[in-house]
Amino acid sequence: MKPPAATAGEDLDDRVDRVETFLVDGGAAKDWVWVRLQSAGGVVGWGECYTAPGRETAIRAVAEELGRRLVGREVGAIRHFTSTAYRDFATKRGSMEVSCAVSGLEQAMWDVLGKTLGRPVHALLGGPCRARFRVYANGWSYGVSGGTDDVAAAVTRAQELVASGWNALKLDPFRGPWRPFVSPDDVRAAVACVAAVREAVGGGVDLLVEAHRRLAPAAARRLALELEPLDPFWLEEPVDCKNVEALRDVAEHTTIPIVTGEALYSRAEFLPVLERRAAAVVNPDVASCGGILELAQIAAMADAHLVAVAPHNYNSTALGLAATIQAAAVMPNFLITEYFVNFAERSRELVDLPLEPVEGYVDLPTAPGLGIDVDEAAVRSLPAPRRRSRSVFSYRDET
Repeated sequence: MKPPAATAGEDLDDRVDRVETFLVDGGAAKDWVWVRLQSAGGVVGWGECYTAPGRETAIRAVAEELGRRLVGREVGAIRHFTSTAYRDFATKRGSMEVSCAVSGLEQAMWDVLGKTLGRPVHALLGGPCRARFRVYANGWSYGVSGGTDDVAAAVTRAQELVASGWNALKLDPFRGPWRPFVSPDDVRAAVACVAAVREAVGGGVDLLVEAHRRLAPAAARRLALELEPLDPFWLEEPVDCKNVEALRDVAEHTTIPIVTGEALYSRAEFLPVLERRAAAVVNPDVASCGGILELAQIAAMADAHLVAVAPHNYNSTALGLAATIQAAAVMPNFLITEYFVNFAERSRELVDLPLEPVEGYVDLPTAPGLGIDVDEAAVRSLPAPRRRSRSVFSYRDET
């Protein structure tokens, strides 16, 4: 991926001049990797790479390595960059780290291109299909185990969110490590948690239930059966998303819409899910699936299969959400997207024009590029985040 030499008459101001990465303390749960890309003409764009605790430095390292190969290339050659990053840089050996790095750089390229042309990214992708976007609250029910806090605390927090205007809430009601074979008591406890929240918030609030790919099909079917009377908006990732037949098995045994896709990283990985009709909704993440254009293309594939799209967004409510909305704007089959309430405070500190939900919706950005302004000085002044990692259980912890 050596930068090509300039040709006569080519505008060198449209070349990438500099790429920087930042490991940003997200203030809760995990840290973010942000990318700053500057053109030779002085236009600055930003993007966000998806991260997971313990893997941030690897993702950042790949973004820096790829960023060096972007210097000297045309900012607007976005599709070519993402395809060659996979073919030439990764030698067709995809990984979470590569896909997340590509995603952040791709977003930053769009941001620069939109600012250079004076247009929002969605205008360059064909124009918006709607003027506002429904969002659901997540990040409000986490305990140290990765599931909910105790049920009483979850109920109280859910009531607070509804009182502040939220009408859609997502929670993972399971506790403990992610294991495929859970007991009937574990399933009953999860259902009881959802039931308590449902009773507290009433029928006018949509509850989205998350399972994080943890269950075997039999447990997932049992969970879905017991959840049906509670009328959940969806059941997300009940089984491993790579096991399409298991996913379809669960989908065929419940009336609850099944969602999958946050851990799938390209159109190619979504194709079997769509062809086998294994999910009613797909939820690719703009910061891990390959970026804004890839997300829009996955949505177009889903639309052809009569499947809705609800972009995953376990990212900041600044850059990650802004990139998500630019892609969501051009989706006729957009359903809803994710907003992590525990990331909002830090996001507001770093972005001058954050996307703020009002009564469960955010408005279409109209400013050029991603539509937000990053406070670069604030980003640079943040102290280095503390080291985060997930627990890895020993065999003595298993039950």
